[in-house]
Formats: sequence, structure tokens, C-alpha cells
Amino acid sequence: MSSVRRARPWLGTLVDIRVDGMETACAVRAIDAAFTEVATVHRLMSFHGDDSDLARLRNARAGTCVRVNARTCEVLDLSLRIAAASAGAFDPTVAAALVENGILPVPHSACVSDIDASWRDIELLGGERVRLRRPLWIDLGGIAKGYAVDRAIEVLRAHGAIDACVNAGGDLRVTGALRERVHVRDAWGGIAAALELADGAVATSSCTSAHRDGASRRAAEPDISVSVVAPRCMVADALTKVVLAGGDMAPSVLAAFGAQAWTHRIAHGWRKLDRAA
Repeated sequence: MSSVRRARPWLGTLVDIRVDGMETACAVRAIDAAFTEVATVHRLMSFHGDDSDLARLRNARAGTCVRVNARTCEVLDLSLRIAAASAGAFDPTVAAALVENGILPVPHSACVSDIDASWRDIELLGGERVRLRRPLWIDLGGIAKGYAVDRAIEVLRAHGAIDACVNAGGDLRVTGALRERVHVRDAWGGIAAALELADGAVATSSCTSAHRDGASRRAAEPDISVSVVAPRCMVADALTKVVLAGGDMAPSVLAAFGAQAWTHRIAHGWRKLDRAA
């Protein structure tokens, strides 16, 4: 038994999956199943796809109940909980601002997103149904990649893999006895540090024009890179945006979700974000 590793282009990046200590044929089957799950997440939560759950939501009349996949419901649920905890610093309804600034393409939509719409206008109902109180466009680009990594890990485990690593660009999760050395890049693309990760996840985001403070809709602070370590990759992924938005509440939000964060700036190097910072 040895290490089996495969990589495929998904989620706008290269997804790399590795399984250790498993018979090769079994590991390949597990990895193939994990990639199938990543593809499913991509299809369901694509802002660009006309047949995604997000497309069906933006094409529904405000106030209409729309049944979505359980995966989409799970991501929306965590999105709303982080939005509430961060006073909207993370907000999955920033899509209209990103479209206005040319960062996302104008979607095929039966409605125009209400300028005053926010995460508070997304209502999760029983039976995997979602209702939008106002016309709005949802973008899960700040959390779905981390969720896809988590789902890939779950599928690998279901196929008998114990020691595994899934890396999707800046989002990575390790499970089992592995201790993975992770090289973290700064906002300029250089390798700024390395950390050792065991049975957990890390997500790294640098400030680009695509990052918006969900509350103000303004671009996040420039020249900063953020790395968040958390039990789940979807949590780490979303919380990088909370830290990038700045504000005094980020440490308490991190603590509420069992996460830790470090920021990197050229002038200061790496700093752990805590209540004393």
C-alpha cells in the first residue's frame, strides 16, 4: 500500500486529492468518487451555470418557495449563521455588487437584484426549501470551494480512506493521522510561511477586487493575506472573508466557530488575530 494522488481542474482551480495507506485500486475508486462529489457541488452552486440551484433561486419570483439540493441548503445555512455572527461582513448576496464592478458576469435572470437586499432576505424553510423576500442574486464563491473540499473528505472516508488530503487552491483539509506541511502564500504570490496541519482545514485568501465587505459592499483592505485554520474547510473559507473585511468583531466570530486566523502584511509580517490585536 502506498500513496495515490490525482488532480483535476474544478472550482476554478486545480483540485488535488491524495490517499495514503490504501490498496491502489480502492484508493483510485475513492478518489474518483470524491471528484464526482466535487463536480456535483460545482454544478449546484455555480453562479455562472443556468441550471444551478443559484440560477433557479434568482429566477424565482420573490416570496416563492424553491426546493434546492440538501448540499445547497447546508451551505446557505452556514452562510447565514456566519453572516449573522459577523453583522453581515460575510454576505452571500454581494453578487450584485460584484456584477456591477465587472467581477462577475451579468447572469441570465428573470429579475434584477434589489440594491437593498442582504442575507436577511434569504429564508430557509423546512424540506430543503428556500424563499427570497426580495429579488436578489446569491454568490457562494466565498464558501462553496471549502464545502467541496469537506464533501470530498467525507466521500473518501465513506469509501474506507483513513489518511487523506484534499487541496483546492487555497483551501485544504487533512484527515486521519497525516500531518501535512502547508506552504502559505502572501498577497503577492510569494511563499510567506509554512504550517503543519493535522486533522483539520486551512483556507488562505488574499485581498483582491473580488473580495467585498458584505456590510458596506466596499473592497476589502488591500495588501493583506489571511489564513484561517478550522475543523471544517467551509468554515475556514468563509471566515477568511470576515477577517479580510476588518473590524473588531473578527476575533469573536473566529472563536464562535472554533477557528484561528493569521494575517500577513509586508510591513508587519505574520500576526495572529486575537482580542489583544
